[in-house]
Amino acid sequence: MTSGVLNRFAASATAAVLVVGCAADGSGMTETGAGAAIGTATGAAAGALIGSLGANAGRGALIGAVGGALAGGMVGAYMQEQRRDFEKALASEIASGLVVVEPLQNNQLLVRMTGATAFGVDSAQIQPGFYSTMDTISGIVRKYGKTELAISGHTDSTGSAEHNQLLSERRAGAVQAYMESDGVIPERISARGYGKSQPIASNETDEGRRLNRRVDIVIIPITA
Repeated sequence: MTSGVLNRFAASATAAVLVVGCAADGSGMTETGAGAAIGTATGAAAGALIGSLGANAGRGALIGAVGGALAGGMVGAYMQEQRRDFEKALASEIASGLVVVEPLQNNQLLVRMTGATAFGVDSAQIQPGFYSTMDTISGIVRKYGKTELAISGHTDSTGSAEHNQLLSERRAGAVQAYMESDGVIPERISARGYGKSQPIASNETDEGRRLNRRVDIVIIPITA
């Protein structure tokens, strides 16, 4: 691709970013949108270029689907703002231990559904009482669209390895399906089950097993 074509594409991408970054109420650029605009045009151009050259086409498709990637200097503030939104909207769930929200390395964010929340014992069906919490999570995820979501299902050590593996996969898949039904685009989501292989507490106690029965959503910023 020639430099002239790249320059014209970057200009078009910049214009698109300025439109996307505007507040929904027509009041102008939001704080998040203004910051994202700094690096989104470059990310969009990079995504299209990757796709056009046939190299890492899947990554290019993801960047294109979310309207461009985040610039390096913008990522930290973008993810911190998202974390604050989660902590505010889920304050009661966090206080009661139903949900865990915590930062990870590399500007990633963990949203954990503990064993006392989304699923019944030995079930992969999200409980109706957790729907409102799921809707809140999906709403914030949609607001901060320049991220990808790695959903992982986990179990305690009770039962066979095969049973727990399948159960963890079904639970991760149920969360993925719910979020997609809530309007989160499929290109952003991956889901995987880990069975009982990744405990975060001892399986020798009831409390430890409860903590190990969980679904984790790791939210990863999309960068060029």
